[in-house]
Amino acid sequence: MKYYLIAGEASGDLHASNLMAALKKLDSGAQFRFLGGDLMQAEGGVLVKHYREMAFMGFIPVLKNLRTILRNMRRCEEDIRSYRPDAVILVDYPGFNLKIARFVKEELNLPVFYYISPKIWAWKKYRIKSIRRYVDKMLCILPFETEFYRTQRYEVEYVGNPSVDAVAAREGADETFGEFAERNSLDGRPVIALLAGSRRQEIRDNLPVMLEAASAYPEYQPVIAGAPGIEPEFYQPYIASHPARIVFGQTYRLLQQSRAALVTSGTATLETALLRVPQTVCYKVAGKHITYFIFKHFFHISYISLVNLIAGKEVVKELFSVRFSLENIRSELGRLLSDAQYRNRMLAGYDEIIETLGAPGASRRAAEIIRNDLRR
Repeated sequence: MKYYLIAGEASGDLHASNLMAALKKLDSGAQFRFLGGDLMQAEGGVLVKHYREMAFMGFIPVLKNLRTILRNMRRCEEDIRSYRPDAVILVDYPGFNLKIARFVKEELNLPVFYYISPKIWAWKKYRIKSIRRYVDKMLCILPFETEFYRTQRYEVEYVGNPSVDAVAAREGADETFGEFAERNSLDGRPVIALLAGSRRQEIRDNLPVMLEAASAYPEYQPVIAGAPGIEPEFYQPYIASHPARIVFGQTYRLLQQSRAALVTSGTATLETALLRVPQTVCYKVAGKHITYFIFKHFFHISYISLVNLIAGKEVVKELFSVRFSLENIRSELGRLLSDAQYRNRMLAGYDEIIETLGAPGASRRAAEIIRNDLRR
């Protein structure tokens, strides 16, 4: 069968590539054409447009690049029309993908699958109207999404979470602390992991305060998880006054050897929980008072971290917006390092989340649903 996939950012490229690999195991004649990235390209097929040429985030960047976005959309529509796939598979990226879904259903009447739901449960609930009209099946990776969509009179399927798969399949699961330390020229002190984000601005905002907070505990050594695509030289100004090691491509190895972690919001918070490392979520935002007001009054959620959202309660402390400060982060880090009761309570919360997420196999289950639906 012929599949057309659209992923507009790095995380989507990863998840879509895993889905493509699973589809190939079920469908020996699978052919792919896609908007995506290097990981998808490695699975085979034709890359029409790289996500780097499509990734415009925020109101101002989108406005400045509106002509490019519209041009990409028109090209994508015409490419789908000429390719005439058996199915179109959309991966997150709702601003672009929901418009494509409308085109595909209204103009071509082809099956539309959506893998990894847009976060309409957080904001922009109005997008449910487009999803009901133009998406044949939504495949979700967060368990609470099934109940949310049920309240919106739209049935979805939970297939599991890709992070569970990634952590289960990680390299170095049996590595000892001594082996990890020797590999990365660390000393014998226990480690505080610093995951300051994947974007340059996130690192600029969060890393200096993380380093300052960790420096209050000299009996531990801070180790930074270097972000993919960020050159090592970018980190040098930040570790000049607070020396720290940086490791690249070893985030899971780092976490499993860490006593505690300071983590920006995102998938990294969930991965840290899956590896059972006590953590504090730290996220600095511009205009913190306005941001906090907007979050409290316009968002439909009580938490920003996947850990707490999945648990439905506070398992980890979220220090963002008005709560983000050196004093708060330093204090919370101290509890993570030395308060056994506090650590154990957090680890118990992690165990509940791990049970809720279920076993590995998200990509395989998603591929099976798509394949079976197309056969019917």
